[in-house]
Amino acid sequence: MSNIPFVAELFPNLMDIQDPTLRENVANVWMEAIRTGCGGHGWTVDELRAIPFTLLAGDIDLRYIEHLNSCCKQCIAIARVLKEVFGDRIPINMDYLIAGSLLADVGKPLEFDKDENGKVIKGHFGEMLRHPFSGVALCYKHNIPPEVMHIVATHSHEGDKVQRSIESIIFHHADFVDFDIAKYLGRKSR
Repeated sequence: MSNIPFVAELFPNLMDIQDPTLRENVANVWMEAIRTGCGGHGWTVDELRAIPFTLLAGDIDLRYIEHLNSCCKQCIAIARVLKEVFGDRIPINMDYLIAGSLLADVGKPLEFDKDENGKVIKGHFGEMLRHPFSGVALCYKHNIPPEVMHIVATHSHEGDKVQRSIESIIFHHADFVDFDIAKYLGRKSR
């Protein structure tokens, strides 16, 4: 049975991936992350939708799933602008960009856990491995192309020491648009 319908409910842009195998593999990565995250207990859809976008910005009303959808939409918009202005001089693989934007934070369900009061925290797994590392491991297991794993691996500060691909550059900046806004809102809420 395909995981696509379930995952597309969380991430509608999954359906914009043209390669059916890549689309299915992205959905499979997400299903494994959902089932095995939260200290091995798994996450419900309601829990996933309630997870804060980041634990680093204080008490803000931005959520993790919203952030992933925001980044994906930003990436698509940026790619459209670049194509409109520069044409084919900036080659962008849209399937890789969309898949990478949807998978960049797929390691966070493993990184996060809940404390005894049900509050989302960075768990032991997350203390040992940040989400870019666990995300790449999940992707590798599900035959995600290396070009997409590159986006997952390099989207955060872990990628600052390597040459990012065009798709990774686009995602990195979209990700930090949301993150920098979250930090700003977090400071304003204190």
